[in-house]
Amino acid sequence: MDKVQPLEILYQDEFLIAVNKPAGMLVHRSWLDKHETEFVMQTLRDQIEQYVFPIHRLDRPTSGVLLFALSSEVAAQVCWQFENKLVEKHYLAVVRGYLTGSDRIDYPLKPKLDKIADKFTDPNKTAQPAISDYQSLATIELPIAVGRYATARYSLVRLTPHTGRKHQLRRHLKHIFHPIIGDTQYGDLHQNRAFAEYFSINRLMLHSEILRLLHPVTQQRLEIFASLDKNFLKIKNIFCAKE
Repeated sequence: MDKVQPLEILYQDEFLIAVNKPAGMLVHRSWLDKHETEFVMQTLRDQIEQYVFPIHRLDRPTSGVLLFALSSEVAAQVCWQFENKLVEKHYLAVVRGYLTGSDRIDYPLKPKLDKIADKFTDPNKTAQPAISDYQSLATIELPIAVGRYATARYSLVRLTPHTGRKHQLRRHLKHIFHPIIGDTQYGDLHQNRAFAEYFSINRLMLHSEILRLLHPVTQQRLEIFASLDKNFLKIKNIFCAKE
Protein backbone atom coordinates (compact mmCIF):
# COMPACT_ATOMS: atom_id res chain seq x y z
CA MET A 1 0.00 0.00 0.00
CA ASP A 2 1.40 3.40 -1.03
CA LYS A 3 2.24 5.79 1.76
CA VAL A 4 -0.02 8.84 1.91
CA GLN A 5 1.87 12.01 1.06
CA PRO A 6 1.88 14.61 3.86
CA LEU A 7 -0.15 17.75 3.29
CA GLU A 8 1.52 21.12 2.91
CA ILE A 9 0.76 23.10 6.07
CA LEU A 10 0.26 26.80 5.30
CA TYR A 11 -0.49 28.05 8.82
CA GLN A 12 -0.61 26.47 12.26
CA ASP A 13 -0.99 27.63 15.84
CA GLU A 14 -2.72 26.12 18.88
CA PHE A 15 -6.16 27.09 17.55
CA LEU A 16 -6.13 26.81 13.74
CA ILE A 17 -4.39 24.93 10.96
CA ALA A 18 -4.57 25.51 7.20
CA VAL A 19 -3.34 23.23 4.43
CA ASN A 20 -2.89 23.44 0.69
CA LYS A 21 -5.50 20.93 -0.47
CA PRO A 22 -4.42 18.95 -3.56
CA ALA A 23 -6.77 18.89 -6.54
CA GLY A 24 -8.74 15.64 -6.66
CA MET A 25 -8.65 14.92 -2.93
CA LEU A 26 -11.87 14.67 -0.91
CA VAL A 27 -12.05 16.80 2.23
CA HIS A 28 -13.66 14.01 4.26
CA ARG A 29 -15.01 10.50 3.88
CA SER A 30 -18.15 10.35 1.78
CA TRP A 31 -20.56 7.65 0.69
CA LEU A 32 -20.46 9.33 -2.74
CA ASP A 33 -17.13 7.61 -3.35
CA LYS A 34 -16.95 4.47 -1.24
CA HIS A 35 -13.72 3.33 -2.89
CA GLU A 36 -11.70 6.44 -2.02
CA THR A 37 -9.06 5.89 0.66
CA GLU A 38 -7.38 9.30 1.04
CA PHE A 39 -9.08 12.27 2.66
CA VAL A 40 -7.74 15.63 3.80
CA MET A 41 -9.22 15.40 7.30
CA GLN A 42 -7.88 11.92 8.05
CA THR A 43 -4.49 12.62 6.46
CA LEU A 44 -4.09 15.83 8.45
CA ARG A 45 -5.28 14.19 11.67
CA ASP A 46 -2.68 11.44 11.28
CA GLN A 47 -0.02 13.95 10.26
CA ILE A 48 -0.34 16.19 13.34
CA GLU A 49 -1.72 13.47 15.64
CA GLN A 50 -4.62 15.67 16.65
CA TYR A 51 -8.31 15.85 15.80
CA VAL A 52 -9.28 18.63 13.38
CA PHE A 53 -12.65 20.31 12.92
CA PRO A 54 -13.76 21.36 9.41
CA ILE A 55 -14.78 25.00 8.95
CA HIS A 56 -15.49 25.27 5.23
CA ARG A 57 -15.11 23.05 2.19
CA LEU A 58 -13.55 22.94 -1.24
CA ASP A 59 -14.94 20.83 -4.06
CA ARG A 60 -12.94 17.69 -4.70
CA PRO A 61 -11.37 18.97 -7.97
CA THR A 62 -10.44 22.37 -6.47
CA SER A 63 -7.05 22.98 -4.89
CA GLY A 64 -5.85 25.56 -2.38
CA VAL A 65 -6.35 26.99 1.09
CA LEU A 66 -8.41 24.78 3.38
CA LEU A 67 -8.82 25.84 7.01
CA PHE A 68 -9.52 23.67 10.07
CA ALA A 69 -9.94 24.44 13.75
CA LEU A 70 -8.31 22.44 16.53
CA SER A 71 -11.34 22.66 18.82
CA SER A 72 -15.10 22.75 18.34
CA GLU A 73 -15.31 26.13 20.11
CA VAL A 74 -12.87 27.78 17.71
CA ALA A 75 -14.58 26.09 14.76
CA ALA A 76 -17.90 27.65 15.80
CA GLN A 77 -16.34 31.11 16.03
CA VAL A 78 -14.75 30.92 12.58
CA CYS A 79 -17.90 29.41 11.05
CA TRP A 80 -19.74 32.48 12.36
CA GLN A 81 -17.34 34.68 10.36
CA PHE A 82 -18.03 32.66 7.21
CA GLU A 83 -21.78 32.82 7.75
CA ASN A 84 -21.65 36.59 8.25
CA LYS A 85 -19.47 37.18 5.17
CA LEU A 86 -16.48 38.43 7.17
CA VAL A 87 -14.01 36.08 5.45
CA GLU A 88 -12.34 37.04 2.15
CA LYS A 89 -11.72 34.28 -0.38
CA HIS A 90 -9.79 34.77 -3.62
CA TYR A 91 -9.39 32.14 -6.32
CA LEU A 92 -7.40 31.81 -9.52
CA ALA A 93 -9.05 30.19 -12.54
CA VAL A 94 -8.41 29.54 -16.21
CA VAL A 95 -11.56 30.01 -18.26
CA ARG A 96 -12.62 29.55 -21.87
CA GLY A 97 -12.47 32.60 -24.13
CA TYR A 98 -11.38 36.18 -23.58
CA LEU A 99 -12.82 37.44 -20.30
CA THR A 100 -11.52 40.98 -19.92
CA GLY A 101 -11.86 43.75 -17.37
CA SER A 102 -13.62 43.22 -14.07
CA ASP A 103 -17.26 42.94 -13.10
CA ARG A 104 -19.73 41.41 -10.67
CA ILE A 105 -21.86 38.36 -11.39
CA ASP A 106 -25.11 38.76 -9.44
CA TYR A 107 -27.05 35.68 -10.41
CA PRO A 108 -29.20 33.69 -7.95
CA LEU A 109 -28.62 29.94 -7.90
CA LYS A 110 -31.05 27.17 -7.12
CA PRO A 111 -29.75 24.74 -4.47
CA LYS A 112 -27.90 21.79 -5.98
CA LEU A 113 -29.53 18.67 -4.55
CA ASP A 114 -28.02 15.22 -4.33
CA LYS A 115 -30.27 12.38 -5.45
CA ILE A 116 -29.70 10.39 -2.26
CA ALA A 117 -28.52 12.77 0.48
CA ASP A 118 -31.20 15.35 -0.40
CA LYS A 119 -33.98 13.00 -1.49
CA PHE A 120 -36.42 14.45 1.07
CA THR A 121 -35.62 18.07 0.20
CA ASP A 122 -38.08 20.11 -1.84
CA PRO A 123 -36.71 20.10 -5.41
CA ASN A 124 -38.60 23.32 -6.16
CA LYS A 125 -36.71 25.49 -3.69
CA THR A 126 -36.36 29.07 -4.90
CA ALA A 127 -33.02 30.36 -6.14
CA GLN A 128 -30.77 31.89 -3.48
CA PRO A 129 -28.79 35.12 -3.88
CA ALA A 130 -25.29 34.45 -5.23
CA ILE A 131 -22.64 37.09 -5.95
CA SER A 132 -19.13 36.68 -7.38
CA ASP A 133 -16.60 39.19 -8.66
CA TYR A 134 -14.08 38.53 -11.40
CA GLN A 135 -10.94 40.35 -12.48
CA SER A 136 -9.08 39.49 -15.67
CA LEU A 137 -5.34 38.99 -15.18
CA ALA A 138 -4.21 37.86 -18.65
CA THR A 139 -5.43 36.35 -21.93
CA ILE A 140 -3.79 34.04 -24.46
CA GLU A 141 -4.54 32.42 -27.80
CA LEU A 142 -2.90 29.06 -28.44
CA PRO A 143 -2.72 26.67 -31.44
CA ILE A 144 -5.15 24.21 -29.88
CA ALA A 145 -7.72 23.01 -32.40
CA VAL A 146 -11.25 22.71 -31.01
CA GLY A 147 -14.00 21.82 -33.45
CA ARG A 148 -13.83 24.07 -36.54
CA TYR A 149 -11.42 26.50 -34.86
CA ALA A 150 -7.65 26.18 -35.29
CA THR A 151 -6.87 28.10 -32.10
CA ALA A 152 -8.32 28.42 -28.63
CA ARG A 153 -8.53 31.45 -26.35
CA TYR A 154 -8.18 31.39 -22.59
CA SER A 155 -8.21 33.87 -19.72
CA LEU A 156 -6.53 33.80 -16.34
CA VAL A 157 -8.86 35.42 -13.83
CA ARG A 158 -9.13 36.15 -10.13
CA LEU A 159 -12.50 35.21 -8.64
CA THR A 160 -13.96 36.48 -5.37
CA PRO A 161 -17.18 34.88 -4.12
CA HIS A 162 -19.29 36.94 -1.73
CA THR A 163 -21.76 34.16 -1.00
CA GLY A 164 -21.19 30.46 -0.50
CA ARG A 165 -23.55 28.53 -2.75
CA LYS A 166 -22.64 25.03 -3.88
CA HIS A 167 -20.38 25.12 -6.97
CA GLN A 168 -20.99 28.88 -7.08
CA LEU A 169 -17.91 29.96 -9.04
CA ARG A 170 -18.20 27.10 -11.50
CA ARG A 171 -21.90 27.81 -12.12
CA HIS A 172 -21.40 31.58 -12.36
CA LEU A 173 -18.64 31.25 -14.94
CA LYS A 174 -20.82 28.92 -16.97
CA HIS A 175 -23.62 31.50 -16.72
CA ILE A 176 -21.47 34.19 -18.40
CA PHE A 177 -20.30 31.69 -21.08
CA HIS A 178 -16.73 31.46 -19.80
CA PRO A 179 -16.71 28.05 -18.08
CA ILE A 180 -13.67 27.02 -16.07
CA ILE A 181 -11.32 24.73 -17.96
CA GLY A 182 -11.39 21.16 -16.70
CA ASP A 183 -14.89 21.45 -15.25
CA THR A 184 -16.54 18.16 -16.21
CA GLN A 185 -19.90 19.15 -14.75
CA TYR A 186 -20.42 22.73 -15.97
CA GLY A 187 -17.68 23.19 -18.54
CA ASP A 188 -17.09 22.76 -22.26
CA LEU A 189 -16.21 19.09 -22.73
CA HIS A 190 -14.57 19.65 -26.13
CA GLN A 191 -12.40 22.44 -24.74
CA ASN A 192 -11.55 20.34 -21.70
CA ARG A 193 -10.43 17.41 -23.83
CA ALA A 194 -8.33 19.55 -26.17
CA PHE A 195 -6.69 21.41 -23.27
CA ALA A 196 -5.93 18.18 -21.43
CA GLU A 197 -4.37 16.57 -24.52
CA TYR A 198 -2.29 19.62 -25.44
CA PHE A 199 -0.86 20.22 -21.95
CA SER A 200 -1.11 16.69 -20.49
CA ILE A 201 -3.06 18.25 -17.64
CA ASN A 202 -6.31 16.78 -16.45
CA ARG A 203 -7.66 18.84 -13.56
CA LEU A 204 -10.14 21.60 -12.80
CA MET A 205 -8.28 24.88 -13.27
CA LEU A 206 -9.60 26.44 -10.08
CA HIS A 207 -7.39 27.22 -7.07
CA SER A 208 -8.22 28.83 -3.73
CA GLU A 209 -5.22 31.16 -3.48
CA ILE A 210 -5.90 33.50 -0.54
CA LEU A 211 -8.02 33.34 2.61
CA ARG A 212 -8.32 36.37 4.89
CA LEU A 213 -10.04 36.36 8.25
CA LEU A 214 -9.88 37.65 11.82
CA HIS A 215 -8.15 35.24 14.18
CA PRO A 216 -10.91 34.17 16.60
CA VAL A 217 -8.61 34.26 19.65
CA THR A 218 -5.85 36.83 19.03
CA GLN A 219 -8.15 39.12 16.96
CA GLN A 220 -5.33 39.70 14.50
CA ARG A 221 -5.91 39.70 10.75
CA LEU A 222 -4.74 36.50 9.08
CA GLU A 223 -3.86 36.16 5.41
CA ILE A 224 -3.20 32.58 4.31
CA PHE A 225 -1.70 32.02 0.86
CA ALA A 226 -1.54 28.73 -1.07
CA SER A 227 0.95 28.30 -3.91
CA LEU A 228 -0.04 26.60 -7.17
CA ASP A 229 0.77 22.99 -7.96
CA LYS A 230 3.17 22.29 -10.82
CA ASN A 231 0.43 21.82 -13.42
CA PHE A 232 -1.44 25.04 -12.63
CA LEU A 233 1.87 26.93 -12.32
CA LYS A 234 2.88 25.65 -15.77
CA ILE A 235 -0.23 27.27 -17.27
CA LYS A 236 0.14 30.49 -15.28
CA ASN A 237 3.72 30.84 -16.53
CA ILE A 238 2.48 30.55 -20.13
CA PHE A 239 0.12 33.46 -19.50
CA CYS A 240 2.97 35.47 -17.96
CA ALA A 241 5.26 34.71 -20.91
CA LYS A 242 2.67 36.10 -23.31
CA GLU A 243 2.50 39.43 -21.48
